[in-house]
Amino acid sequence: MGVLTLATFLVVTSEMLPVGVLTPMADGLGISPGAAGTSLTVTGLVSAVAAPVVPRLLGDLDRRKVLAAAMVVLALGNALTAVAGGFGLLLVSRIILGIGMGVVWGMASAVATRLVAPRDVALAVSFAVSGVASASVLGVPLGTLIGNAFGWRAAFGALAALALVIALALVFALPTLRRPAADATTGDAAPRRSLLRPGVVTGLIVVVLLVTAHFAAYTYVRPVLENQTGLSANSIALLLLLYGAFGLVGNFVAGAAAGRKPRLTVLLLAAGIAIAIAVLAGFGTSALAAGIAIALWGVAYGGLSVGAQLWMTTAAPDRVEHITGLYVGIFTGSIALGAAAGGLVVESAGIVPMLWATAALALASLLVGLLGPGPKRSPAGRTGAGPR
Repeated sequence: MGVLTLATFLVVTSEMLPVGVLTPMADGLGISPGAAGTSLTVTGLVSAVAAPVVPRLLGDLDRRKVLAAAMVVLALGNALTAVAGGFGLLLVSRIILGIGMGVVWGMASAVATRLVAPRDVALAVSFAVSGVASASVLGVPLGTLIGNAFGWRAAFGALAALALVIALALVFALPTLRRPAADATTGDAAPRRSLLRPGVVTGLIVVVLLVTAHFAAYTYVRPVLENQTGLSANSIALLLLLYGAFGLVGNFVAGAAAGRKPRLTVLLLAAGIAIAIAVLAGFGTSALAAGIAIALWGVAYGGLSVGAQLWMTTAAPDRVEHITGLYVGIFTGSIALGAAAGGLVVESAGIVPMLWATAALALASLLVGLLGPGPKRSPAGRTGAGPR
C-alpha cells in the first residue's frame, strides 16, 4: 500500500511543483510567469482525458505493470521539463506528464481496494490518496527547497529519478492484478448498468463545482496573504505548511467518515471550503482569521479526494476502475478549469471579488449535493472491492 501512496505523492508533486519554482522557471525559459503557469492547466487537461479513457483500454493487462509504465511516462515528462529550453518543449513535457498522472491517479485507488478485505476499503483508499495531501505538506516545499538550492531544473530531474525508482517498486511490491472480476451479483454475461447513475451524476457535479472553486481561490492564496494579510514570505511558507498538515489530517478523518456516510462527509467538506474562503475574503486582513481559514481549508480540501472517491465507488461498486477513472478525469479537469477561471475573475474584478465568487460556488456545490440523489450503498459484500 505504501508504494501506491508514494506514487500519488510523486504525481501531485510533479503536477504542482511549477507553483513553487514559477519565477526562476519562467526566467530560465525566457517566458512570462503566466505562460509558465499554463503548464499546470495543460497537465490537468491531459490528465482529465487520460484518466477515464485508459481503464477502458486495458483489457486483461496486469494493473501492476500498467502503473509501473505510467510512472516511467511520468519520469520522462519530468526529465523533459528539466532540460526544456523554451515554451515548446515545456508544453510537450507537461502533456507527457499529464498522461502518466492521469493513469496513476486514476488507478491507484481502484488498485488499493483490491489489496484489502472489504471492511478495510475506506482505509485503503485513504492511504492511496494520502500522497495527494502529503505532496502539499512535503513534496512541493521540498521540491521548492531543491529548486532554490540547486536550480529548478535539478528539482524536476530529482522527480524524474524518483519516478523510476517507484516504477521498479511497483513491479516488485504489488501482486499480479488482472481485470477486476465482474460484480458478483450479475456475472460476466449480464448487461452492466450505466456508469452515469443518479448518485454518480450528483457526485460529479459536486466535484466540478467544489474543485473549480478551490483551485480558482487557492491559486491566488499567496498574493492574498502577501497583500491583504501583510505576511512575510517565511510566514506564508509556515502557513502553507500548516495547510498541508491539516490536509493530511483531513484525508484520514474524511476517509474514516466517508466509509460510513460518504454523502454527509462530502457535504461537510464543501461547507468547510465555502466558510474558509469566505473568512479569508471578509477577514483576510487579520493574521489570526487568515490562519484559522487556512487551517479549516486544509482539513476540508484534504479530505475531498478520498471523500468524493468513496462517494463514487459507493454509487457504482460494480464499476470501480471505470468510475475511478471518470472521477479523476473530472477532478483534474476541474483543476484546470479553476485555475483558468480564477485568473479571468482576478483580471476583471480583483482578488477579493474572486474569493467571494468561489465561496459562492463552493456553497452551490453543497446545495447540489444536498438536493440531488446521493450514492446508494450496496448490501454488505457487494462493494466490488477486496482481494482478487
